[in-house]
Amino acid sequence: MTLQRMDNIAIVVEDLDAAIAFFGEIGMELEGTAHIEGLYADRTVGLDGVRSDIAMMRVPGGQGSRLELTKFHAPAAVGGGSPSPSPNTLGQHRVMFAVDDIDDTIARLRPHGAELLGEVVRFENSYRLCYLRGPVGIIVALAEQIG
Repeated sequence: MTLQRMDNIAIVVEDLDAAIAFFGEIGMELEGTAHIEGLYADRTVGLDGVRSDIAMMRVPGGQGSRLELTKFHAPAAVGGGSPSPSPNTLGQHRVMFAVDDIDDTIARLRPHGAELLGEVVRFENSYRLCYLRGPVGIIVALAEQIG
């Protein structure tokens, strides 16, 4: 058996429209939305009475990674601990994007609630990097290749 691909990463959000706008501002494209409910959903995720809306975001051009944003209506989403986890918290909590202009991307994300966790730094002669906090405390890393 051979692994075919990593299909997507899912993030549970409180405000689906705000999350779509945030990741759209980074440059992801909305591939589609769907309402999910029914026995198959319950059996797949192991919860009863699942009702959710999802938005599938993709890297422009349709190649590469996808991000599934999920808003649970029932059962209600539960908190996973701190609403603002630090970068060294155990578990999945960060997604990184390669961007052409890190300063412009940060400026466009600030109106969507993005907060820089540290500062933009230079890693050797290859990248400018930063971490920022996005919707529901998600840590988003940005990388701009130098040269």
